[in-house]
Amino acid sequence: MKAIPNNSAQYKGNIIIENLGAILVARFDGGPHALLDQEIAKQLKDLVDRADKDPGIRAVIFTGTHRDRFLSHSDVKWLQEGGVGFPPINTGLAGVVSRMARLINRIPGVRSLAAATKLKTLLQLDDMHAAFLKMNASGTIFIAAINGDALAIGAELAWACDIRIMADGDYVIGLTEVLLTLTPGGGGSQRLPRLIGMQQSLNAILEGRPFTPAEALKLGAVDEVVPQNKVLERSIERAEYLSRRSKKSLGAIKRSVYFGSSMYIEKGLQLEHAEFLVRDQSKEAQQLMLDYISATDATGELPLLNKTKYAQALEKGHIGNFSS
Repeated sequence: MKAIPNNSAQYKGNIIIENLGAILVARFDGGPHALLDQEIAKQLKDLVDRADKDPGIRAVIFTGTHRDRFLSHSDVKWLQEGGVGFPPINTGLAGVVSRMARLINRIPGVRSLAAATKLKTLLQLDDMHAAFLKMNASGTIFIAAINGDALAIGAELAWACDIRIMADGDYVIGLTEVLLTLTPGGGGSQRLPRLIGMQQSLNAILEGRPFTPAEALKLGAVDEVVPQNKVLERSIERAEYLSRRSKKSLGAIKRSVYFGSSMYIEKGLQLEHAEFLVRDQSKEAQQLMLDYISATDATGELPLLNKTKYAQALEKGHIGNFSS
């Protein structure tokens, strides 16, 4: 791999957003090294907040501006400076500090003051976790169009998305933090095992060995592998297809799967039940169910068992148009 001149020390990252109607394409511009820095982290949080709140935004596709990289990893200078000035602490005390950062982040005035202290990097990391969790809870569909290498935070961001479509070729995706004597910090040690299982994840993370596209697909770390020049096109196709479904229903399903499946089954079932009850009494669901009942009575046939109507429902995002 050809070395890139180190002229990016003062480069400030950016997310370039393209509006395709109900779909946003967000391109990470992390400079010549395709790094995720503080500015990209801030813009990412703002984008996720916007996409979650705006009913007109149905899907967000993340990709990179670099020719061969999605996101290389975090800006190491940012991480290094964040670790300076703290006295040595054990894991228990670090957990207390982490919880304190989350609490501070919820109080705007206190956050502003704390951001000027050594807690700044902790607050930024907590923001990243909060953004990823909001992606998991949101009715907006998030797709990683992985156009090249995705290491460390690049992989973690992809695994926080709902769908991952990766470029075929000499690219890798994975967690390499141990090679800097660090550990994953953006959720990789939690999300990867939920995708591919504990032992496969543990072996890869302990070694710091990323996956090739073929390995990632076989393990389930990505959903599709396509030629690099088709990554964005295929991602837009998937976004358009899924965004036809009810945003509120998608959010309920995502919360049940992402959060409910990590609970004891009784708690997970309670969460699923609660999400179902909210959707069951919604106006849109009530009307569709009444139409479904009427169509069944009129034809003597269940619409969802009619292959033609079922195929139409998949494309439209809902069952309907019973007369044709």
